[in-house]
Amino acid sequence: MAKLYAISDLHLSYPLNASTWNLLQPKPPGSGLILAGDIGESATHLKAAFERAKACFTHVFWVPGNHELYSISSHMAKHPADQLKGEAKYNALVELAREHGVLTPEDDWMLWPGPDGVDVVIALVFTLYDYSFRPAEISREKALEWAMEENIYATDEAVLHPDPYSSRDEWCTKLCERWELKFSDYASRYPNSKFVIVNHWPLREDLVFIPKVPRFSLWCGTKRTQDWTEVGRFGADYGGALVVVSGHLHVRRTDVKEGVRYEEVSLGYPRHWEKARDASKGANEMLRQILPGAGIVVEEGQRIWRPQG
Repeated sequence: MAKLYAISDLHLSYPLNASTWNLLQPKPPGSGLILAGDIGESATHLKAAFERAKACFTHVFWVPGNHELYSISSHMAKHPADQLKGEAKYNALVELAREHGVLTPEDDWMLWPGPDGVDVVIALVFTLYDYSFRPAEISREKALEWAMEENIYATDEAVLHPDPYSSRDEWCTKLCERWELKFSDYASRYPNSKFVIVNHWPLREDLVFIPKVPRFSLWCGTKRTQDWTEVGRFGADYGGALVVVSGHLHVRRTDVKEGVRYEEVSLGYPRHWEKARDASKGANEMLRQILPGAGIVVEEGQRIWRPQG
Protein backbone atom coordinates (compact mmCIF):
# COMPACT_ATOMS: atom_id res chain seq x y z
CA MET A 1 0.00 0.00 0.00
CA ALA A 2 1.30 3.45 -0.93
CA LYS A 3 2.26 5.52 2.09
CA LEU A 4 1.22 9.08 2.83
CA TYR A 5 3.56 11.29 4.87
CA ALA A 6 3.32 14.83 6.22
CA ILE A 7 5.51 17.65 7.43
CA SER A 8 4.92 21.35 8.05
CA ASP A 9 6.69 24.49 9.16
CA LEU A 10 9.86 23.91 7.16
CA HIS A 11 10.64 27.65 7.33
CA LEU A 12 13.18 27.43 4.53
CA SER A 13 14.49 30.94 5.19
CA TYR A 14 16.63 29.28 7.87
CA PRO A 15 19.81 27.79 6.32
CA LEU A 16 19.74 24.73 8.61
CA ASN A 17 16.19 23.96 7.54
CA ALA A 18 16.96 24.48 3.86
CA SER A 19 19.99 22.21 4.15
CA THR A 20 18.08 19.32 5.66
CA TRP A 21 15.27 19.73 3.12
CA ASN A 22 17.77 19.45 0.28
CA LEU A 23 18.70 16.01 1.65
CA LEU A 24 15.14 14.69 1.22
CA GLN A 25 15.26 11.17 -0.23
CA PRO A 26 12.87 9.64 -2.79
CA LYS A 27 10.12 7.32 -1.60
CA PRO A 28 8.70 4.40 -3.63
CA PRO A 29 6.41 5.20 -6.58
CA GLY A 30 2.89 6.09 -5.50
CA SER A 31 3.97 7.68 -2.21
CA GLY A 32 2.51 11.01 -1.12
CA LEU A 33 3.69 13.98 0.92
CA ILE A 34 1.56 16.61 2.64
CA LEU A 35 3.19 20.03 3.11
CA ALA A 36 1.00 21.50 5.83
CA GLY A 37 1.90 25.17 5.67
CA ASP A 38 4.62 27.61 6.71
CA ILE A 39 6.94 25.97 4.22
CA GLY A 40 8.84 29.21 3.75
CA GLU A 41 8.68 32.95 3.92
CA SER A 42 8.54 33.67 0.18
CA ALA A 43 7.32 32.27 -3.11
CA THR A 44 10.93 31.38 -3.92
CA HIS A 45 11.07 29.17 -0.82
CA LEU A 46 7.80 27.55 -1.83
CA LYS A 47 9.08 26.86 -5.33
CA ALA A 48 12.20 25.19 -3.92
CA ALA A 49 10.10 23.08 -1.58
CA PHE A 50 7.78 21.95 -4.36
CA GLU A 51 10.64 21.03 -6.65
CA ARG A 52 12.34 18.87 -4.04
CA ALA A 53 9.09 17.27 -2.91
CA LYS A 54 8.02 16.37 -6.45
CA ALA A 55 11.46 14.87 -7.12
CA CYS A 56 10.91 12.50 -4.20
CA PHE A 57 7.15 11.80 -4.11
CA THR A 58 4.55 10.92 -6.73
CA HIS A 59 1.83 12.97 -5.05
CA VAL A 60 2.40 16.25 -3.20
CA PHE A 61 -0.25 18.23 -1.33
CA TRP A 62 0.03 21.76 0.05
CA VAL A 63 -2.04 24.00 2.29
CA PRO A 64 -0.88 27.52 3.19
CA GLY A 65 0.19 28.74 6.58
CA ASN A 66 0.45 32.33 7.71
CA HIS A 67 4.09 32.75 6.69
CA GLU A 68 3.44 32.01 3.02
CA LEU A 69 0.87 34.79 3.02
CA TYR A 70 3.19 37.51 4.31
CA SER A 71 3.62 40.46 1.97
CA ILE A 72 7.26 41.34 1.29
CA SER A 73 8.57 44.82 0.50
CA SER A 74 9.36 45.45 -3.16
CA HIS A 75 13.13 45.74 -2.64
CA MET A 76 13.23 42.29 -0.98
CA ALA A 77 10.76 40.43 -3.19
CA LYS A 78 12.30 37.98 -5.65
CA HIS A 79 9.03 36.67 -7.09
CA PRO A 80 6.00 38.67 -8.35
CA ALA A 81 3.70 36.86 -5.92
CA ASP A 82 5.60 38.16 -2.91
CA GLN A 83 4.34 41.72 -3.30
CA LEU A 84 0.69 40.70 -3.49
CA LYS A 85 -1.65 40.91 -0.53
CA GLY A 86 -4.28 38.70 1.01
CA GLU A 87 -6.45 36.60 -1.27
CA ALA A 88 -4.52 37.69 -4.36
CA LYS A 89 -1.32 36.33 -2.88
CA TYR A 90 -3.00 33.08 -1.90
CA ASN A 91 -4.36 32.64 -5.42
CA ALA A 92 -0.91 33.31 -6.91
CA LEU A 93 0.62 30.65 -4.66
CA VAL A 94 -2.08 28.19 -5.68
CA GLU A 95 -1.07 28.75 -9.30
CA LEU A 96 2.60 28.27 -8.36
CA ALA A 97 1.72 24.95 -6.75
CA ARG A 98 -0.24 23.83 -9.79
CA GLU A 99 2.71 24.68 -12.05
CA HIS A 100 4.67 22.09 -10.08
CA GLY A 101 1.92 19.46 -10.05
CA VAL A 102 1.11 20.06 -6.38
CA LEU A 103 -2.50 19.77 -5.18
CA THR A 104 -4.01 22.64 -3.15
CA PRO A 105 -7.26 23.35 -1.28
CA GLU A 106 -8.62 24.81 -4.53
CA ASP A 107 -8.29 21.50 -6.38
CA ASP A 108 -10.50 18.43 -6.28
CA TRP A 109 -9.91 16.45 -3.11
CA MET A 110 -8.09 13.22 -3.87
CA LEU A 111 -9.06 9.71 -2.79
CA TRP A 112 -6.35 7.67 -1.05
CA PRO A 113 -6.37 4.00 -0.01
CA GLY A 114 -7.23 3.78 3.67
CA PRO A 115 -5.67 1.36 6.16
CA ASP A 116 -8.62 -1.03 5.77
CA GLY A 117 -8.47 -0.89 1.97
CA VAL A 118 -11.39 1.55 1.70
CA ASP A 119 -10.62 4.90 0.09
CA VAL A 120 -10.49 8.01 2.26
CA VAL A 121 -10.79 11.62 1.11
CA ILE A 122 -7.74 13.88 1.48
CA ALA A 123 -9.47 17.15 2.42
CA LEU A 124 -7.11 20.10 2.03
CA VAL A 125 -8.44 23.25 3.69
CA PHE A 126 -7.22 26.74 4.51
CA THR A 127 -9.07 28.36 7.41
CA LEU A 128 -6.82 31.12 8.77
CA TYR A 129 -8.04 32.19 12.26
CA ASP A 130 -10.55 34.52 13.86
CA TYR A 131 -9.05 35.18 17.32
CA SER A 132 -11.69 32.97 18.98
CA PHE A 133 -9.15 30.77 20.81
CA ARG A 134 -9.37 32.92 23.93
CA PRO A 135 -11.05 32.81 27.36
CA ALA A 136 -14.81 33.32 27.34
CA GLU A 137 -14.53 36.48 29.42
CA ILE A 138 -12.25 38.19 26.87
CA SER A 139 -14.17 39.96 24.09
CA ARG A 140 -12.96 40.10 20.50
CA GLU A 141 -12.47 43.84 20.90
CA LYS A 142 -10.16 43.27 23.89
CA ALA A 143 -8.38 40.22 22.50
CA LEU A 144 -5.23 41.92 21.18
CA GLU A 145 -4.93 44.00 24.33
CA TRP A 146 -5.19 40.78 26.38
CA ALA A 147 -2.35 39.18 24.40
CA MET A 148 -0.19 42.29 24.64
CA GLU A 149 -0.46 42.22 28.44
CA GLU A 150 2.00 39.30 28.13
CA ASN A 151 4.01 41.00 25.36
CA ILE A 152 2.48 38.74 22.72
CA TYR A 153 1.80 40.29 19.32
CA ALA A 154 1.97 38.27 16.11
CA THR A 155 3.92 39.44 13.06
CA ASP A 156 0.74 38.64 11.12
CA GLU A 157 -0.79 41.88 12.36
CA ALA A 158 1.69 43.84 10.25
CA VAL A 159 2.31 41.72 7.15
CA LEU A 160 -0.58 39.27 6.68
CA HIS A 161 -3.15 41.44 4.93
CA PRO A 162 -6.78 40.29 4.57
CA ASP A 163 -7.53 42.12 1.29
CA PRO A 164 -10.17 42.30 -0.12
CA TYR A 165 -11.81 41.49 3.22
CA SER A 166 -12.07 44.01 6.03
CA SER A 167 -10.31 41.78 8.54
CA ARG A 168 -8.69 38.39 9.01
CA ASP A 169 -11.81 37.43 10.97
CA GLU A 170 -14.01 38.05 7.93
CA TRP A 171 -11.63 36.20 5.62
CA CYS A 172 -11.65 33.24 8.03
CA THR A 173 -15.45 33.19 8.04
CA LYS A 174 -15.65 33.22 4.24
CA LEU A 175 -13.07 30.44 3.99
CA CYS A 176 -14.84 28.24 6.51
CA GLU A 177 -18.15 28.69 4.72
CA ARG A 178 -16.52 27.47 1.49
CA TRP A 179 -15.01 24.36 3.06
CA GLU A 180 -18.21 23.46 4.85
CA LEU A 181 -20.00 23.41 1.50
CA LYS A 182 -17.19 21.34 -0.01
CA PHE A 183 -17.36 18.82 2.84
CA SER A 184 -21.10 18.48 2.26
CA ASP A 185 -20.53 17.97 -1.45
CA TYR A 186 -17.91 15.26 -0.93
CA ALA A 187 -20.02 13.54 1.71
CA SER A 188 -22.75 13.24 -0.92
CA ARG A 189 -20.29 12.00 -3.55
CA TYR A 190 -18.67 9.44 -1.27
CA PRO A 191 -21.25 8.42 1.34
CA ASN A 192 -19.86 7.32 4.71
CA SER A 193 -16.26 7.77 3.57
CA LYS A 194 -13.67 8.82 6.12
CA PHE A 195 -11.66 12.01 5.66
CA VAL A 196 -8.07 13.01 6.31
CA ILE A 197 -8.40 16.72 7.05
CA VAL A 198 -5.32 18.86 6.43
CA ASN A 199 -5.11 22.42 7.74
CA HIS A 200 -2.13 24.46 8.89
CA TRP A 201 -3.98 25.62 12.01
CA PRO A 202 -5.30 23.16 14.64
CA LEU A 203 -9.01 22.40 14.33
CA ARG A 204 -9.50 22.29 18.11
CA GLU A 205 -8.61 24.81 20.78
CA ASP A 206 -7.78 22.06 23.28
CA LEU A 207 -4.90 20.97 21.03
CA VAL A 208 -3.13 24.31 21.43
CA PHE A 209 -0.38 23.67 23.98
CA ILE A 210 2.19 26.46 23.95
CA PRO A 211 2.98 27.08 27.63
CA LYS A 212 5.72 29.65 26.97
CA VAL A 213 3.36 31.89 24.98
CA PRO A 214 -0.17 30.75 25.88
CA ARG A 215 -1.85 33.94 24.69
CA PHE A 216 -0.52 33.34 21.19
CA SER A 217 -3.59 31.09 20.96
CA LEU A 218 -5.40 34.03 19.33
CA TRP A 219 -3.56 33.32 16.07
CA CYS A 220 -3.93 29.53 16.23
CA GLY A 221 -7.32 28.77 14.69
CA THR A 222 -11.07 29.17 14.99
CA LYS A 223 -13.62 27.51 17.24
CA ARG A 224 -15.79 27.05 14.17
CA THR A 225 -13.78 23.97 13.12
CA GLN A 226 -14.14 22.12 16.45
CA ASP A 227 -16.81 19.72 15.16
CA TRP A 228 -15.64 19.25 11.57
CA THR A 229 -14.40 15.76 12.43
CA GLU A 230 -17.75 14.50 13.72
CA VAL A 231 -19.78 11.89 11.85
CA GLY A 232 -22.88 13.53 10.37
CA ARG A 233 -21.56 17.10 10.76
CA PHE A 234 -21.94 17.77 7.03
CA GLY A 235 -25.03 15.69 6.39
CA ALA A 236 -26.15 12.15 7.07
CA ASP A 237 -23.62 10.76 4.59
CA TYR A 238 -20.58 12.41 6.21
CA GLY A 239 -18.38 9.68 7.63
CA GLY A 240 -16.26 11.97 9.79
CA ALA A 241 -12.50 12.25 10.07
CA LEU A 242 -9.99 9.44 10.40
CA VAL A 243 -6.94 11.68 10.84
CA VAL A 244 -6.36 15.43 11.14
CA VAL A 245 -2.99 16.85 10.07
CA SER A 246 -1.85 20.29 11.22
CA GLY A 247 1.21 22.34 12.08
CA HIS A 248 1.74 25.93 13.27
CA LEU A 249 2.53 25.15 16.92
CA HIS A 250 6.07 23.80 16.38
CA VAL A 251 5.24 21.13 18.96
CA ARG A 252 5.19 17.69 17.35
CA ARG A 253 2.75 15.30 18.94
CA THR A 254 -0.05 12.81 18.38
CA ASP A 255 -3.42 13.00 20.13
CA VAL A 256 -6.53 10.88 19.93
CA LYS A 257 -9.82 12.56 20.72
CA GLU A 258 -13.23 10.98 20.16
CA GLY A 259 -11.66 8.33 17.96
CA VAL A 260 -9.84 10.77 15.66
CA ARG A 261 -6.04 10.82 15.41
CA TYR A 262 -4.56 14.32 15.38
CA GLU A 263 -1.01 14.73 14.06
CA GLU A 264 1.01 17.93 14.61
CA VAL A 265 3.83 17.59 12.07
CA SER A 266 5.98 20.73 12.39
CA LEU A 267 9.70 20.79 11.79
CA GLY A 268 9.88 24.31 13.23
CA TYR A 269 12.68 26.80 13.65
CA PRO A 270 16.17 25.32 14.18
CA ARG A 271 15.81 25.50 17.97
CA HIS A 272 12.65 23.40 17.81
CA TRP A 273 14.33 20.39 16.19
CA GLU A 274 17.70 20.69 17.94
CA LYS A 275 17.20 17.39 19.80
CA ALA A 276 16.50 15.67 16.50
CA ARG A 277 19.72 17.10 15.01
CA ASP A 278 21.66 15.94 18.07
CA ALA A 279 20.34 12.46 17.29
CA SER A 280 21.49 12.82 13.65
CA LYS A 281 17.93 13.20 12.40
CA GLY A 282 16.70 15.58 9.72
CA ALA A 283 13.83 16.07 7.30
CA ASN A 284 13.72 12.42 6.23
CA GLU A 285 13.33 11.17 9.78
CA MET A 286 10.88 13.93 10.68
CA LEU A 287 8.34 12.97 8.02
CA ARG A 288 5.27 11.66 9.82
CA GLN A 289 3.49 8.67 8.32
CA ILE A 290 -0.21 9.50 8.12
CA LEU A 291 -1.47 6.48 6.17
CA PRO A 292 -1.59 3.60 6.59
CA GLY A 293 -0.15 4.61 9.95
CA ALA A 294 1.47 1.24 10.57
CA GLY A 295 2.60 0.83 14.15
CA ILE A 296 0.73 3.89 15.39
CA VAL A 297 -1.32 2.72 18.37
CA VAL A 298 -2.70 5.53 20.48
CA GLU A 299 -5.54 5.10 22.94
CA GLU A 300 -8.44 7.48 23.40
CA GLY A 301 -7.34 10.63 25.20
CA GLN A 302 -3.65 9.79 24.94
CA ARG A 303 -1.03 12.36 23.92
CA ILE A 304 2.39 11.34 22.58
CA TRP A 305 5.17 13.91 22.25
CA ARG A 306 7.37 13.36 19.19
CA PRO A 307 10.27 15.86 19.24
CA GLN A 308 12.43 13.55 17.12
CA GLY A 309 9.99 12.12 14.62
